[in-house]
Amino acid sequence: MQDLKAQIIEQLNLKDITPDQIGDDQPLFVEGLGLDSIDALELIVLLQQKYKIKLANPEDGPKVFYSVRAMAEYIMANKK
Repeated sequence: MQDLKAQIIEQLNLKDITPDQIGDDQPLFVEGLGLDSIDALELIVLLQQKYKIKLANPEDGPKVFYSVRAMAEYIMANKK
């Protein structure tokens, strides 16, 4: 999950955060890292570019992007 955290930091250009500062189960949006809807789009791009995974149902977004662990589980379940 450290690699995924580093990819999130790079994709979102979060200059003041290190992978160690992001908890595996820490919410990524609002009360967690404070990401917003633009960041969600960047995470979708990350899934498509790095993992060739397209979010099949946009309604799954909040669940998939809830935390780094949720993203990692989605990637493992949908990786080709």
